[in-house]
Amino acid sequence: MIDTLAPVLALLTAAALAFGLWRRLGTRRAEREAERLQDRLWRISESEDRYRALVAATTEIIVQRDARGRITYANEDFARLLGREPIALIGSQDDLEILDRNAVEIGPDGVRRLEAQVRTADGRARWFAFVEMPVAHGDATHWLRAGRDVTARVEAIRSRDAALERAEAASVAKSRFLATVSHEMRTPLNGILGMADLVLGTALNPEQRTYVEAVRTSGQALLGLIDGVLDFSRIEAGRLDLAAEPFDLPALSEGVVELLAPRAQDKGIEIALDVAEDFPAAILGDADRVRQILINLAGNAIKFTERGGVGVSLSFARAGTGGEVVLAVADTGPGIPEERLPILFEEFEQGDGSASRSHEGTGLGLAITRRLVTRMGGRIEADSRLGRGSTFRVLLPLAEVAAAEDGGRAPLPTLAPRRCLIVADSPFQAPYLARSLSRAGAATVIVDSLESGLDALSGAAFDAVLADRALGDAAVRQIADAARACGVRTSLVLLSPFDRRGFGSPGAAGFDGYLIKPVRPRSLFERLLASTGPVEAATAPAAEPARVGSSLRILLAEDNPINALLATRALERLGATVIHAVDGLEALARLETDGPFDLALIDVRMPRLDGHETARRIRAAEAGGADRLHLVALTANAGREDEVAARAAGFDGFLAKPLNLKLLPPLLERRSARAA
Repeated sequence: MIDTLAPVLALLTAAALAFGLWRRLGTRRAEREAERLQDRLWRISESEDRYRALVAATTEIIVQRDARGRITYANEDFARLLGREPIALIGSQDDLEILDRNAVEIGPDGVRRLEAQVRTADGRARWFAFVEMPVAHGDATHWLRAGRDVTARVEAIRSRDAALERAEAASVAKSRFLATVSHEMRTPLNGILGMADLVLGTALNPEQRTYVEAVRTSGQALLGLIDGVLDFSRIEAGRLDLAAEPFDLPALSEGVVELLAPRAQDKGIEIALDVAEDFPAAILGDADRVRQILINLAGNAIKFTERGGVGVSLSFARAGTGGEVVLAVADTGPGIPEERLPILFEEFEQGDGSASRSHEGTGLGLAITRRLVTRMGGRIEADSRLGRGSTFRVLLPLAEVAAAEDGGRAPLPTLAPRRCLIVADSPFQAPYLARSLSRAGAATVIVDSLESGLDALSGAAFDAVLADRALGDAAVRQIADAARACGVRTSLVLLSPFDRRGFGSPGAAGFDGYLIKPVRPRSLFERLLASTGPVEAATAPAAEPARVGSSLRILLAEDNPINALLATRALERLGATVIHAVDGLEALARLETDGPFDLALIDVRMPRLDGHETARRIRAAEAGGADRLHLVALTANAGREDEVAARAAGFDGFLAKPLNLKLLPPLLERRSARAA
């Protein structure tokens, strides 16, 4: 029996030992698992604390609501905005009063963002940037809203936008004002210039023609001033458009120099032009802008020069397939202090910035010039020394037009082996003339006084003598006598337009002829190559213009009586029949009673019914099957946007005022060919 129980007892003992061991092992595993869970809870708690600290640092107000909008959590700042305690808000649906809000942005993750202006408990209005997101809360979904105060930023943006709107409104108002003033000034200018052109087309004696041309030149100068003011406005607004058309820069420069010559000669100084021999016959660019640059620089030089003169020179630097126009304006004025050169091209700055300066002006000329040059992709430089004058140099990247496109420039005549003597105390005109003669093959000597001129004539043989009347009447008469005694074939006196009447007949003074300063090289060559003949010839009556519109009936809608008279007479001289209407309503009536017409010229600004609306009504009536009438807009607002507006209203053509009468014959020729 004992033997039987022994194994059983051993097994039980072993089992008891094993169970105890198992319990001890299980306890240790449980303890380790509990420790692991405790560590995890601690890390979660620490992470939540960090999250709450981060949210608190980046947001000011936090509120959480359940699906029914009841508050389940609110922080101190949110409760303060409502004037409540956080605990008192739990379970309520209280919210901030929204005064204004921007659009809600919803991200792909469901997060919503918006900015809203709210009213706080103290009555203040504040802007907040809110972020709303769904959060799991057991089996339900709650919405958490966090926000931060952005009042300062929003008010700054709105203040900036308001300032921008005010600035844009002021810019629009200024543009309207300039357009209106431009229109009102161009309207009488149209009459002045147009009537001058009509008078120049009649039989005039030389003196009358000179007076009328002076009127036209002055009117054109005023027109250029108006255009300059408008251009400065466009430059400021960034709306300056540049043309790209072939033009003859030497011819343009000659016109500018001759336009400014009376101003220079009135001060007792000279202005002259020199063009390099290899300068292109035509270049591609904006002729009006280049003219404005040249007028600004040369006019400025005349203004500040009291003795000597102003010299304008043109050259062309070729580089590969392109090239660069170099336009230089030099003067013998007082010069500019070196310290003022860097600021010379700023607005309202002048070479002499002191209160005692002797010249008036706004100081805008050079500023406008620099902006134009920069807009054209070029650059402008200034070099000056006190007491030694100034030189302004403009470099413009303007392409050369191929000779096949413009026909090229006539070659210089050959003057070799002639010898020419120039007697003139002249800083620019004499050297420029000598340079032109040398290019034609003539040998040229320049002297600056009567004594030097007489010595030169006695010491060498010359074929031609040019004497400047600025030396004095007695001096140039002595030079003419000495030239005749030495057998000089051609002797010419250089006169300004102001000198012409006071000097009398060049023949009586011993000269073969005269040249008006500034002297054009081709005029000089023609005089040197021509046989001696009458010094002066009566001005022949202008030829009657070809009657290119003899078969055309034209409707003219123009409310200004002077402009209507100008256009009517110009068109009638071309052979057209003109029916006049004083406004748009009468023009529409004339179409009904006196039609059909081959052409209609319609002023854009008219009482009762303006030109744009008149054109729109004409086009609407034509939609019913009537033949399309060719409409041409007449407007003193000559900007690119004005032309676009006219064409959008239904006009086929566009003529700017002052009306260029030379544009009418081609227009009528095209309509005559269309009618035939």
